[in-house]
Amino acid sequence: MPGTAAPAKAAPKKGMNKSLRESLIAYSFIAPNFIGFCIITLVPMVISIGLAFCDWDGVHPVEFIGLQNFLDLLKDDTFKASFVNTIVYTVGTVPLTLVCSLGLAILLNQKVKFRNFFRTVSFFPYVASLVAVAAVWNMIFNPAMGPVNQLLSMLGVAQQDLPRWAAGRDTAMITVILFSVWKNMGYYMVIYLAGLQGTNLELNEAAELDGANKWQIFWHVTLPQLRPTTFFVIIMLTINSFKVYDQMYMITQGGPGNATMTLVYDIYNVAFVNTPRYGYASAISMVLFILVLIVTLVQFRGSAANE
Repeated sequence: MPGTAAPAKAAPKKGMNKSLRESLIAYSFIAPNFIGFCIITLVPMVISIGLAFCDWDGVHPVEFIGLQNFLDLLKDDTFKASFVNTIVYTVGTVPLTLVCSLGLAILLNQKVKFRNFFRTVSFFPYVASLVAVAAVWNMIFNPAMGPVNQLLSMLGVAQQDLPRWAAGRDTAMITVILFSVWKNMGYYMVIYLAGLQGTNLELNEAAELDGANKWQIFWHVTLPQLRPTTFFVIIMLTINSFKVYDQMYMITQGGPGNATMTLVYDIYNVAFVNTPRYGYASAISMVLFILVLIVTLVQFRGSAANE
């Protein structure tokens, strides 16, 4: 009506808008994990990088010594042995675990009797206590009374030629590698099972109609579809192999001599077992970090080139 005043516009509501509120809610869920990562991982890592250039025994003041720790590594026979052993362990463990886990996954992906039972049995060593399975493994491969050597003796191997397994300098690393493969292949079998169940079976049927045999179907059809899974398994196996410590500690304690001493075991000994040298241990950890970083980048680059 003429002369009637127009209604006043509603005043905007005070407070944060919906987008900001949703962002804060999302960050609140992320915050606990991020704070834990900073406190437990990021801050110690930064401190370790700084300590790598210092000398500190945990009692006296920290002393900056520059690159001296890294120069000392070049003259350290234990470090050289642990570096080589880590590479040997990784080269021996990664491909063998990869092949065993993939073969086991293909076998248990078929329609066979008691399939779920065999899957459980294959996965059991991974979830079982490391202390328990290491004790059983040492008993089985005991040089004097273990069933493996008794079987070899029954097959005609002379007593003096029987392998000493974990007690022998030449066979200790092989023993640890076999143990690691046996313990971990069940976990990677489960990953490969998930990958196999995500493959396109129609491609297999088409290849079979074209006259391809089972090996050709696997090599040219199934395996290419498993490339992302294989890449993930290789990355995880490589990183875990470079970080190996517990298997060595439980089976060989780094011996005999330094035959199974690895970089992480060496870091532990330098920092906590012998006279503490936290700066020197940090320098070894930096070498390990760079080694893992280089190998991982090469693997990512190789994967990108193959796609």
